[in-house]
Amino acid sequence: MAERAELGPTGRPWPVIPEPRPVTHHGPARVVAMCNQKGGVGKTTSTINLGAALAEFGRKVLLVDFDPQGSLSVGLGLNPHDMELTVYNLLMEKDVTVDEVIVDSGIEGVDLVPANIDLSAAEVQLVHEVAREQTLQRVLRPALAHYDVILIDCQPSLGLLTVNALTASRGVIVPLECEYFALRGVALLKSTIDKVQERLNPDLEVDGLLGTMFDGRTLHSREVMERLVQAWGDAVFHTVIRRTVKFSDSTVAGEPITSYADSSRAAHEYRQLAKEVLGRWPHDV
Repeated sequence: MAERAELGPTGRPWPVIPEPRPVTHHGPARVVAMCNQKGGVGKTTSTINLGAALAEFGRKVLLVDFDPQGSLSVGLGLNPHDMELTVYNLLMEKDVTVDEVIVDSGIEGVDLVPANIDLSAAEVQLVHEVAREQTLQRVLRPALAHYDVILIDCQPSLGLLTVNALTASRGVIVPLECEYFALRGVALLKSTIDKVQERLNPDLEVDGLLGTMFDGRTLHSREVMERLVQAWGDAVFHTVIRRTVKFSDSTVAGEPITSYADSSRAAHEYRQLAKEVLGRWPHDV
């Protein structure tokens, strides 16, 4: 009798995920929006740690903080009040280039376009611009040739900034907490993605849904994951990110979990996610 395949936390058998192939050159980048209109779902944490894990596999990564709260920038140790140029200047000032705004993230192979509260003004100002939904796409275009992956950390809303991020992206990764209310919000997000796909960016696709803050000891977490897989099928990543206090500690330290707690289960999960993500993307990434 054949051995039964081991079931992963999503209730499906673990697939064989190949090791990412080495890269011989960088670019053009695949742009991915990390998006969920609900806050507190591990979106920024996933942006930082997925970016760091992709860099470990030799990919050159650019992180774009596109949230006026600036959590991504703060999570990498930057002071929001000390930033001379941010993504706001890049969007609103025609003489500012993306090269001028990019800063060192402190992670090898990863750069950052920072943000602070100034970005909240951009949403109001962009309303009066021609082709306002394509502004981010236009200003990021010169960076595409220099990176393999650009991850955009979106704000927790479905406003004009998020629409800009979706218009600039080829893929969307949706981190969501393994709890009931998170499931309800995904349908609304899918509706927005469909509209952007139809009207602004026909190449946009959902790369996957990522279960975060998973606690396999609770029936609730397992039931939410089961319902997510029922609704979205193979779009749900096999990798899930479990709850751990190490994420808070690594944020305070201003570094990713992959370096702060290199051998932890959380670091392993983000490396596994990076492998799974690369396996879903075209082979030139």
